[in-house]
Amino acid sequence: MAVKATSDYYDMLNKAVSREIQVSIQYMLQHGKMEKLIRKVIPENILLDKTTYEAVGKFLREFAIMEMKHAAAVMERIYYLGGSATTKSSKPNIGNSLSEFAKYGLKAEEEALVLYRDIIDAAGKIEDWETRELFEKIYSDEEKHLFKFQEYINMRDEPEGSGQVPLSEWRKIFTGDYFDLLNKAVASEISAIVQYTNQHEKASLFALREKNTALEVVTEANKTKVVSEMLKPIFKEEMEHLEKISERIYLLEGEATTDPNPLPQIGETVDDFLKLDHDAENYALVLYRKIVDEALKRGDSKTRRMFEDIINQEEDHYWKFDDFLK
Repeated sequence: MAVKATSDYYDMLNKAVSREIQVSIQYMLQHGKMEKLIRKVIPENILLDKTTYEAVGKFLREFAIMEMKHAAAVMERIYYLGGSATTKSSKPNIGNSLSEFAKYGLKAEEEALVLYRDIIDAAGKIEDWETRELFEKIYSDEEKHLFKFQEYINMRDEPEGSGQVPLSEWRKIFTGDYFDLLNKAVASEISAIVQYTNQHEKASLFALREKNTALEVVTEANKTKVVSEMLKPIFKEEMEHLEKISERIYLLEGEATTDPNPLPQIGETVDDFLKLDHDAENYALVLYRKIVDEALKRGDSKTRRMFEDIINQEEDHYWKFDDFLK
């Protein structure tokens, strides 16, 4: 390898990965919290605020997706240089209002810009021009995010209602243990997102891309490349699942977790990827069927239908991985 990367250099790059995972989760969960915030606004402001929350929610979702793409790009570069990309996230900060979303977003982006300037400087010193160029592009994106949050930092949060409305009978089904169960699903989705993203980028390793047969040479593909390309759309669906589940939790007046569980596992070979991902989908299917059963018992038909739809997609994922393990 032409670039001589040190352990300190890899640590810097992995700090960037951790930060990008953090803000991706942070912005997606903030996006999911919008409907809850709208419902707390006093009636005479609700139409105006619905528009406001929709506008903020839209760019938070866009930022969440972009930040995970940043994480993926840095992971790929780490693997290319011969390092190992982390699966750990810095701690997301969610907040309870638009102004808090902006405050936490601004802080995260300011910290990122400081770190990325250091990485750009360090990359230049060891003549790692590709990494420098990558972070110059990411820096530009993060600066735009920072400016966006600055627009909202002094925004006046609309007053909430009196909060004196008694809890309706039907809402008493949403107890703490039920939210704990739903949050297991959130934790599972976060784990899958990080795991699949990391594996997709690790598949760029030279050792995993070697062509050993005439068919692989002619088609410019091998098992690793096929699995890597399969992971990308699956990752996108897991992001959508995280969005839907967290939004449902917030709408029911719960709080979504930010911690992955089980912890993401990457593996060393494409066969490791497939086994670990097969296990992850099996875990999700068993858990989500428990949630469907519990929602049915409580009469929570909306959550039940949502998870039934998610189960259909997760089962498709399961069989795709299963096909390669036979």
